[in-house]
Amino acid sequence: MVGKTTSNNGKYSWTRKSHHLKTAQRPRPVRTVMTRSQRTSAAGFFNGLPAEVFHMILDQLTVMDIGVLSMVSKEITNYIVDYISTQAWRNKTIIQSFHNPTLLQQRSTLEHYRHLGNLLGSFLGVLFKRCTLLLPTKDRLKFIFSKFSQIPCFMLEQCLAPDCSGFSRYGVFLQTLIAGWDELECHRVFKFLCDQTNLLLKTEALLATKPGLKRHQELQLRLFCRKVLLDPCQNQPDGQFWLVQLLKPWPMVSQAQLLFILYGPLLNEGVLGWEDLVEGGLPHSYLLELAKAILMLFGLLQVKGWSTDSILSILEELIVIPQPWHVENVARLLVLCGSNLCYTFLASKALNGRLDEISRIIIYIILVCEKDGYHMSWAVKLVQQICKVFSTEPERFFFIQHLENMFSEVTREFFESSVAENNFEDRETFQTLCILLDSSARFHTKLLHMFLK
Repeated sequence: MVGKTTSNNGKYSWTRKSHHLKTAQRPRPVRTVMTRSQRTSAAGFFNGLPAEVFHMILDQLTVMDIGVLSMVSKEITNYIVDYISTQAWRNKTIIQSFHNPTLLQQRSTLEHYRHLGNLLGSFLGVLFKRCTLLLPTKDRLKFIFSKFSQIPCFMLEQCLAPDCSGFSRYGVFLQTLIAGWDELECHRVFKFLCDQTNLLLKTEALLATKPGLKRHQELQLRLFCRKVLLDPCQNQPDGQFWLVQLLKPWPMVSQAQLLFILYGPLLNEGVLGWEDLVEGGLPHSYLLELAKAILMLFGLLQVKGWSTDSILSILEELIVIPQPWHVENVARLLVLCGSNLCYTFLASKALNGRLDEISRIIIYIILVCEKDGYHMSWAVKLVQQICKVFSTEPERFFFIQHLENMFSEVTREFFESSVAENNFEDRETFQTLCILLDSSARFHTKLLHMFLK
């Protein structure tokens, strides 16, 4: 039984090997599996067309449609990259849409035109994002900025057309392109942008000159940075990121000057109001954007390299550019910056013994509260907080005494200005004097009421 079993096993084993050898001598045909995209190759279809014909087909599509088509295959993407790299496409799709003065005649038409322009910027962002999807970040940016550097509307001081909307569209494009990118990639974006536009060199040259001397360059820098980087941001952290990138290469004095260029009051003539802040008080609407920018920086205290002292230093430098501001403008800016920053700024001066300076600013804060319709109790609480900075009762009394003496001094200055050379025609100064007297009465009423409670 044992021998038979062994013999059978050998027989069966030999039979399998023999069968295997016979099969190996007759090779089977190799089966290849083709995907649907390979069987209907987009490249095979369009390879039969001249490039000019394919471009004619793309000419009939919208920017958004081209972006969708670019996702079909790598070959189609290459065709589309060649298409959008042509000067003819840039002129037709981008540049011509930025310069259309006939659409600027009516306000309603203008708003519609702006909306369409924003859509175009968004669609361009989607298109270039999809066309460069397979490239590393560095190569993507190199391709995109090399193409856009050939568009004068996107460059500093290259487009001479009036009312060009290129910077605004560029901003929408850029925000669409980098949506979802991490901070490191955004740093690369800023570096490429600076390299392509010479942004840092142009900024350095401008900061080295006297404020207001190069008005056109100041306005160009403001429009580029605001429209391309700052204004399109959807949230405060994004705005903080770009503002820090713009400010941090420069020393504190230059940071203050650049902050004014970016957010300072823009007058009706289209120039920055450097001297206007020195000569007299400006309405709160002229200082609102500057206050928002300062508050944006004030919210950066958790960022490495930024502190309360650095923000206060920028503010100190800001209010003396190009010369010390009119005190009413300083007071109005502090009021617009809110309680926290206003108190921090004044308390810092109080600790340094600058009582005359903070007393004058407080008097003008009280005046601004009366002029602009703020509750006088806000000014009273501010003074109460500052009193707590001083550790002893004699120091607090000395501060209050300074404040009351400053009320008299500022009132006397306004009165002397009104009666100088019988200048009673200057109704604005006389009216300010009356407002100051009213604000003094209201302030002291609130102050006494607080102590009598």
